[in-house]
Amino acid sequence: MLISIPPKYAVSQVVGFIKGKSAIHIARNFMGRRKNFTGQHFWARGYYVSTVGHDEATIREYIKHQEKEDHRIDQLSMFQE
Repeated sequence: MLISIPPKYAVSQVVGFIKGKSAIHIARNFMGRRKNFTGQHFWARGYYVSTVGHDEATIREYIKHQEKEDHRIDQLSMFQE
């Protein structure tokens, strides 16, 4: 995921918001829950953040082709024992 966060927001606030809202959405739409994860955790506690400078185009290209690459690797692993 590549996002731009304005300087007025803390990275931890944005990541917490994304993780919280996505966990609620997944629970309600795919797990049939009406209530939130009370006392449960959907995402891991940690996260990794890095700044992007001149390499932004390279990272965007990587993200764009990541699903295709993951699918290719999954296909290769079917033939391994």
